[in-house]
Amino acid sequence: MYTDLLIRIKNAQQARKDTVRAPFSNMDLAIAELLQGHGFVSAVAKKGRSPKRTIEIDLRYESGRGAITGMRFMSRSSRRLYGGYRDLSSVQGGQGIGVLSTPKGIITSRDARKQKVGGEMLFEIW
Repeated sequence: MYTDLLIRIKNAQQARKDTVRAPFSNMDLAIAELLQGHGFVSAVAKKGRSPKRTIEIDLRYESGRGAITGMRFMSRSSRRLYGGYRDLSSVQGGQGIGVLSTPKGIITSRDARKQKVGGEMLFEIW
């Protein structure tokens, strides 16, 4: 689940690790690649074979601090939060990204507004 992936990344950054490994899932891989595309992590790779496949993520640091300074989970297993493209706003004054699960895949809130598509609001990260 993506919550486990993000917590692993956050804890590894606080411990000053270079890389972190997480169990593989297609959703986690899509989220990790999205974070790489927006500069929160430096590299993402799928490792191993089918039963023991993992995702290896190289963390990114800026002047000794982790690139991820904060995050907030929007949807939970007990409470799903959905929104249309008109309901999406900027995160931390444009410094962060909001991530949604839409029929067009895992995308940022900015891309969802451009494509005029809504979905489940997963988390915000800055």
